[in-house]
Amino acid sequence: MADLKKRILYFSSGKQIKLFGNSIAISKSLEIGEGYAPNLLSLVEEQPDNNVSAGLSNPYRLTAEELMELADFEMQLWMDLKAGVRRSGKVDIGIFGQENTPKTPSTDSEKPEKIRKRKASEKGKEPEKGKDSEKGKASEKENE
Repeated sequence: MADLKKRILYFSSGKQIKLFGNSIAISKSLEIGEGYAPNLLSLVEEQPDNNVSAGLSNPYRLTAEELMELADFEMQLWMDLKAGVRRSGKVDIGIFGQENTPKTPSTDSEKPEKIRKRKASEKGKEPEKGKDSEKGKASEKENE
């Protein structure tokens, strides 16, 4: 089972990921990342220099029932992610319930085609057919 200690996420495989924050979060779209800001419920540590005693930060005054509801919601998202991994059998776009035909190439496949930026003077003009970008540049220079 994975564990999080001193801002390092440890996996049973031996892989370690250094985090910037102290938590992991999941979105409704099942994307995961760091849940950096503890702004819903957190422990305020004692700070003797500022005369701040240890306590609880609950700015939205969440009730016990609301915390349980939030925990259920988050756990369901994590369970949905696990179901997607099981269904897909590997780490790919299928985890998110999408087809295995990504709209953009992934980092594991071919590089995307380079797109030449058009100059402000070219905007509104249709590109010349049958010429690659280098030939098109050469003819532009000739026309100037």
